[in-house]
Amino acid sequence: MTSGGEDQMLAFVALSVETLAARLGALDALRERIGQDPGKWTVAEVGDGNLNLVFIVKGDIGSVIVKQALPYVRLVGESWPLPLKRSFFEYHALMRQGARDPGMTPEIFHFDQAQAIIVMEFLTPHVILRRALIDGRELPRVGRDLGLFVARTLFRGSDLSMVTREKKADLALFSDNVALCDITEALVFSDPYFEAPLNRHTSPQLDDLVAELRRDRDLKVEAQRLKHLFSANAETLCHGDLHTGSVMVTDAETKVIDPEFAFYGPIAFDVGMLIANFWMSYFSQSGHEERGERHSMRAYLLHTATEIWDVFATEFGHLWRTERKGILYQASLFEAQGDALGAEQALDRILDDIWNDMLGFAGVEIHRRILGLAHNADFETIADHDMRACCEAKALKFGRHLAVNRSRIRSMAEISALAERLEKEQVK
Repeated sequence: MTSGGEDQMLAFVALSVETLAARLGALDALRERIGQDPGKWTVAEVGDGNLNLVFIVKGDIGSVIVKQALPYVRLVGESWPLPLKRSFFEYHALMRQGARDPGMTPEIFHFDQAQAIIVMEFLTPHVILRRALIDGRELPRVGRDLGLFVARTLFRGSDLSMVTREKKADLALFSDNVALCDITEALVFSDPYFEAPLNRHTSPQLDDLVAELRRDRDLKVEAQRLKHLFSANAETLCHGDLHTGSVMVTDAETKVIDPEFAFYGPIAFDVGMLIANFWMSYFSQSGHEERGERHSMRAYLLHTATEIWDVFATEFGHLWRTERKGILYQASLFEAQGDALGAEQALDRILDDIWNDMLGFAGVEIHRRILGLAHNADFETIADHDMRACCEAKALKFGRHLAVNRSRIRSMAEISALAERLEKEQVK
């Protein structure tokens, strides 16, 4: 699975289309899956992400993905250095998530820490979920699959499931993913709310609304409260960057990829970031109607957001009742004392806290994707800037409501109704 000591001593060198086969051709893990003759391999660079190199390597037997971290943020360039060790955290997160919800992550064939290389299953005919939603595809099982994934990985990576020694060791391992946590802390929770150098938005159309949001004291206080939770509440191993660009799909299968931002944080973080991306897709639909009307797609997106939460809450409750063997809320205090109702009371309190925090994280995720550095294609692929700004303005108002009023929001039905009202607004 991992490279040997000799490889570990080599200085880091970025792969290229021209050098990949020569550099990796001796690896049995690749030969067995691609073909024995590296000279017959075809290599194509397909990475369009913000941080890494990604290659598809094909041969006469099969294909794999080769992913390599770079020592800087690819989106910005060498002026923003990043540690290569983020591939180490991605590898370990994938291994844990794959064990906690089998079949929901790509299979890993090889990992080389020194060269920051992960070789993994080539998912085909899968497509990126965000692209499928932009295209108007209503995938039948993605809501259930993702609801189960977040429930299982977040519960099983927490003190509710893990014993003290195991949890503390894992927390120590992931605590070194400092640089990527720093990116999240800045780009998600702080930069969107003032004129940070790397920010950008659809201008001049959104200028007035952006200025209003950046003057909004209540919003900024809530964003910092959420940042406090992110940095201080090490409840579980989070994916750390779970959005519709980190999911690959077919009609029959869902796979979660790219957990290099993995860290120990709030259970609600992954859930809120994920669901926010379905709400953003909802508000973007008017900008994609050149391919046909999107009434059905809008209903599908709101339904899927609701389904993710409902499945998460149901599965989390099931795991609470069947797998609560960690250091918190021990059954010896409740069920073993004939007090199953006490355990249910504790579960209700925890799910209520997750719900509240989930809404806040969703709100700031919407803001950072429109006002910060890293935007998403849901809005960015809308060529008409006036239309794009109209869609983004509705999403910004929606995100503000979630973040500031989350303690007074009681149901997904209430949120869906709000989204539908905002969608009907004529934004100037």
